[in-house]
Amino acid sequence: MDTIQEEGSGRQIRSAIGLELHVKDVMTRDVLVITKYESITKVANILSGKNISGLPVVDNDKKVLGIVTQADILSMLGVGREHTFKDLLKYMLGERLPVRKMGDIVGDIMTTAVITIKPDANIADAVRVMDEKKIRRLIVTDERQVLLGIITRADILKAVIKKLK
Repeated sequence: MDTIQEEGSGRQIRSAIGLELHVKDVMTRDVLVITKYESITKVANILSGKNISGLPVVDNDKKVLGIVTQADILSMLGVGREHTFKDLLKYMLGERLPVRKMGDIVGDIMTTAVITIKPDANIADAVRVMDEKKIRRLIVTDERQVLLGIITRADILKAVIKKLK
């Protein structure tokens, strides 16, 4: 593994693996998707049955419209939607309080502000974005927002471990 070390201290400053590996080398290409017209029950069954935490929502041309996650579904039940101290501080600074999502179909509850990444980005960038946005996955798209894949923290961890062997 290539690392940059501080002179004399022997401490590792930064691993080069994150810069060497690209999203396209690590991402899952065969991604389960759903349309915004599917029932929430169907999505819940897919998420629990496949043991995954989120699905991209796409149109007929595979253009990404949003993402639906376990958290979106649980928010309908009121789970995790108690207002935290952080929520109240944001509210005092002018942001809206999180609201409980309601509806019968995916389009009613999906998150439309999807955070995406391009396939040529390095995994260090992917990790940084996931950390900053406090998310577990990034949707990989081309310049037209067409779905190419998905990259998760688990995908990155597996790739780093493989590279270290």
